Amino acid sequence: MNDTAGTQRQSVRSNIMFAFAVGLALYLAWLLRHVLLLIYVSALFAVVLNPLVCYISDLRIGRWKPFRRAAIVVIVFLVFASLGGFVFLALPPALDDLSDFAKEMPTRLPQILDHLKRLPFLAHIDTNNITNQLAGSVTGSATSILHSLKGWASALFTIGMGFILTVYFSLEGEVAYRWGLSFFAPRNRVRLDAALRRAETRMQRWLVGQGSLMLILGVCSTVTYMALHVRYAYALGFLTGLLNIIPVIGAAVCIGLTLVVAAIDSWGRVLGVAIFYLIYINVENSFLTPRIMKSSVDLPGLSILVGLVIGSELAGVTGALISVPTAVLVSVLLEEYLITKEAEPVSSQPLP
Repeated sequence: MNDTAGTQRQSVRSNIMFAFAVGLALYLAWLLRHVLLLIYVSALFAVVLNPLVCYISDLRIGRWKPFRRAAIVVIVFLVFASLGGFVFLALPPALDDLSDFAKEMPTRLPQILDHLKRLPFLAHIDTNNITNQLAGSVTGSATSILHSLKGWASALFTIGMGFILTVYFSLEGEVAYRWGLSFFAPRNRVRLDAALRRAETRMQRWLVGQGSLMLILGVCSTVTYMALHVRYAYALGFLTGLLNIIPVIGAAVCIGLTLVVAAIDSWGRVLGVAIFYLIYINVENSFLTPRIMKSSVDLPGLSILVGLVIGSELAGVTGALISVPTAVLVSVLLEEYLITKEAEPVSSQPLP
C-alpha cells in the first residue's frame, strides 16, 4: 500500500511538473513569438529554395562544379542584382514624376476635383474640404515619415536577419533537422521524417507552380501596359508578377496601383487595365491554377484562402506570403496523424 501511494504521489508530482513546464514553454514562446516567426519563415524559405540550390550545385562549367556555398552566393547575387536593377531603372522616373506632381498639385488639384464632380455619385462633394484634408495629410505624412525612421531601421534589421538565417539554414539546415528529429522515439522519428519529406516535396512543387504563375502574369501585364502606354510599364509589370507570390492579395494590390497610375493620364487606359485584369483572373482561375497549382500542392482553393486570411491576420504580409507552404505542411501532418485511412479490402479469393 505504501509503495502504491508513493507511486501515485510521484505520478501526481510528475504531472504537475510537466504541466508547469508546458505552461512555461508556451509563455516563453509567446514572449519570443516574433523571433520564432522569423526563424520559421527563414527555415521555410530555405526548404522551398533548396531545389534551386541543388540545381546550381549540379551545374558544370568546364571542369569546375559549383559547391553548395557557391550556389548560395550565386542566388544571393541574382537577388541583389534584380533588386538593384529595379531600384536604379524603375524608381528614378517615378520619383521625378512624383516630385513634379507635388509641385503642380496646387494648380492641378482643382481640375481633378472638377472632373470628379461631373460623375453622378460625386456631384455633391465639398472640394474645399477635400483640399484642406489633402494638404493636412501631406503635412502629416511628412511628419510621420520623420518619426518612423526607427521603425524603418527595425524592419530593415529584421529583413537582414531573416536573409542571413535563410542562408545558414540552407547550409546547415540538414544538421538542425536531424537534431530536431532526435527528440522523438526511433519509430515515431521515421514516421515524422517521412511526413515532413512529403511536405517538403509539395512545398517545393508549389514554388515551381507559383513561379510559373508569377512569370505568366508579369509578362502578360508588362505587354498589356506597354500596349496601353501606361506609365512605368516595366516597373508595374515587374511588381505585378513579383507580388503574385502572395495569393489573391498581391496581384490585386499591384493592379490597383496600376489603375491609379493609368487614371493620371486617361480613363480609357483605366478601362483597358480593368478589362485585362478581369480576363486574366478568369483565365488563371479556370485554366492556369487548376493545371499548375492543383497538381503541385494538391490543396483546394478554399484551403488556400482560409490559410491566407489566417496568415495575414496573424503576421500581416509575412503571414500571407507563407500561408500556402504552411497550409501544405499542416495538410500533410493532418493526413498523417489525424485522418483515419480506410483499410485496403482483403481479397476473398482462396489461396492457391
